[in-house]
Amino acid sequence: MFRRINPVLPELLAGIVLYGTVLQIAGVWFADDKLQYTIGLWLGAALAMGMAINMAIVILDSVDLMASRGTAARTALYAGLRYIVVVGVFVAAWYFELGNPIAMFLGVMGLKASAYFQPALHKSVLNLQKKYKKR
Repeated sequence: MFRRINPVLPELLAGIVLYGTVLQIAGVWFADDKLQYTIGLWLGAALAMGMAINMAIVILDSVDLMASRGTAARTALYAGLRYIVVVGVFVAAWYFELGNPIAMFLGVMGLKASAYFQPALHKSVLNLQKKYKKR
């Protein structure tokens, strides 16, 4: 399903989960409150995944409607709404103490890390596919 939206999106989402898993394994040892760290990290990772899906859908819509007017304004509107939602979730999580805000920020940064890591992940996936096709 995600591949129909954008062929890179599944790898981007997998990269966010991989990044979150690495931070979970590495960071939980240093956190004072392990539960708050875990909740914050995965809440941030979920936000990153939602942002990635939203960006892919907005890009697809913008390309489909390229000939019509207002696509730049619509794209900017969705970007603004996306960040308002992220800030709102951060404020709600902080207010209700639903997770460590620093861990949540690290989880959201999974989107950035996954975007940088995606070409290497794509190459690894292609190598695995070639390996299993030979069998």
